Amino acid sequence: LQPSELTKVAVILVVALALTHRAGQSGLAAESTPSGRDLVSALVLAGLPLALILLQPDLGTVLVVAATVVGMLAIAGTPARWLLAMLAAAVAMVAVALLVGVLDDYQIDRLTTFLDPAADPLGSGYNTRMARLAIAGGGLIGQGLFHGAQTQGRLVPYQQTDFVFSVAGEELGLLGAGLVIILVGIVLWRGTRIAMAAPDLFGRVVAAGVVVWFAVQSFENIGMNLGIMPVTGVPLPFVSYGGSSMFAVWAGVGLLTSVHLRSHRRH
Repeated sequence: LQPSELTKVAVILVVALALTHRAGQSGLAAESTPSGRDLVSALVLAGLPLALILLQPDLGTVLVVAATVVGMLAIAGTPARWLLAMLAAAVAMVAVALLVGVLDDYQIDRLTTFLDPAADPLGSGYNTRMARLAIAGGGLIGQGLFHGAQTQGRLVPYQQTDFVFSVAGEELGLLGAGLVIILVGIVLWRGTRIAMAAPDLFGRVVAAGVVVWFAVQSFENIGMNLGIMPVTGVPLPFVSYGGSSMFAVWAGVGLLTSVHLRSHRRH
């Protein structure tokens, strides 16, 4: 059981409540902009679990949750100056974490390898190197399901979790891997439609939070397989193996479904 995965759902709910509790039954009209007190409450409620997750340390989950909170703040109508200030604070916190040694050596090595892929091809850069070779070897239509040379040869580490997208790339090719991206995109599009049609501000912020969560986590996972994002160990929603992750993702789908049903009942 990974509590940090379930924290994503909890943070979305408590932050949405903190940002919209004043709106009450007023819907999306006059009181749609959160006050300074609401913003501070939301940041404190999100900051406490984020601090605990960072101490694990689990930088990938911290980045996903932080991006989700920022997206929810933007949807709730937070002024741009607040968002810019939080972005600057986040950059400063990452710099401090690197300087004071909060991150483990392997996490620093991952960042170093991302900046210079040739720095340690047989060490910290091995995983991403093998993943990219597997995807490149798939070509247009792939080598066939369960026939990938890199995948079946166990040359790609963590291929059932972090690097599951490389399996799709090698065995199903560009077409199959592209289909995975399209399917994730359909989920994001439907989630966005649900958020836009939400009958109240709370539902809109919750649905938007789930969409941002899925989008950021998917981009990070696929990006680290392609070498355009650093390796952070986040799973690919709906695809990667993992009980806690899958449970959390489907809980997010449940939140979207709840908002969707409420919008239909209002009409």
